[in-house]
Amino acid sequence: MEAPPVSVLPITGGTINMMEYLLQGSVLDQALESLLHRLRGLCDNMEPETFADHELVYLLKGQQGNPFLLRARRSLSHPTVPWHLRYLGQPEVGDKSRHALVRNCVDVAASHSLPDFLNEMGFRMDHEFIAKGHIFRKGVLKVVVSKLSRILVPGNTENTEPLSLSYLVELSVLAPAGQDTMSEDMRSFAEQLKPLVHLEKIDPKRHM
Repeated sequence: MEAPPVSVLPITGGTINMMEYLLQGSVLDQALESLLHRLRGLCDNMEPETFADHELVYLLKGQQGNPFLLRARRSLSHPTVPWHLRYLGQPEVGDKSRHALVRNCVDVAASHSLPDFLNEMGFRMDHEFIAKGHIFRKGVLKVVVSKLSRILVPGNTENTEPLSLSYLVELSVLAPAGQDTMSEDMRSFAEQLKPLVHLEKIDPKRHM
């Protein structure tokens, strides 16, 4: 059986191969409104964009080494918009002078047949979750504040429960390779969010 056709387009325009600079932290549910108030004062958009997304994480296991991982995400609030397919490379955490985690990022828009296409290519879904929250922007900086929920019945996005009593906070920039001054701008912005949230350079391997 042939894999169903799927079309992809760059998300960022020009090139789909970028570097992601990332700082992460969390804030307890009861402190959310204070953080949103601070972000409204610091960012370009007084009222943030809101989102509700369903993300599926797919693995392709090889004969040796780590499995190849892809992330497929669709909007629950805007079901007609294209899916997003994302590949995130291994983080470059060795450079102590960088204030942010840096990793390769390939992000494309895809048609709604994406899950079927991935299954036919040999990928298998490892887990899925719901992310709901707010997006703020300050120039090229993007701040995402999201509540993550596990899906209790596979495929049923209405039947969920929160993963924790906190919100994930991510400060990120997408830029071509070599733009390491971005991490300094991110550090300066992160300082303005203390003590509400402490954004850090987190190595995912330490939490696996």
